[in-house]
Amino acid sequence: MDRAKKEQTVAALNELFSNAGLVVVTHNTGLSVAEVSELRGRMRDSGAKFRVAKNRLVKLALGGTPYESLNDLFVGPTAIAYSEDVIAAAKVAVGYAKDNDKLVVLGGAMGEVTLDVAGVKALAALPSLDELRGKIIGVLNAPATKVAGVLQAPAGQLARVMSAYGEKSEAA
Repeated sequence: MDRAKKEQTVAALNELFSNAGLVVVTHNTGLSVAEVSELRGRMRDSGAKFRVAKNRLVKLALGGTPYESLNDLFVGPTAIAYSEDVIAAAKVAVGYAKDNDKLVVLGGAMGEVTLDVAGVKALAALPSLDELRGKIIGVLNAPATKVAGVLQAPAGQLARVMSAYGEKSEAA
């Protein structure tokens, strides 16, 4: 790789780190091309991305970004998972690491907050933004349906009472 291409790569990585909401650092020793493609597909489906880059270039790109604290994790065959959503990349990386022993989560960061492996796993256990929105809508809709049921109940009872009086007067 020539110097100009390295500078472009460092600039692209720096922009990536500046815009990411979450970065997860992984060891990817022994992953086949098919496995990496599957992982990238899962990441893409959840709105995250997975990238393998040279450690030296990543360390240069980390300068001036909120993720400078990750510098020490870039030793050996590393890759990064990143997303604007603070849960997506962690969810997919941890889920894939459970299924495949060749991918090991080393840690990550959410802005200037550095996360260890347990922190990344805890973040992955949280519900996604879409799941949270669904729960909020469910909570907001539940009282409305209960109010409608309560309002309809007296009318139904009134109709049954009138029907009973009607039947009673017909019988008499």
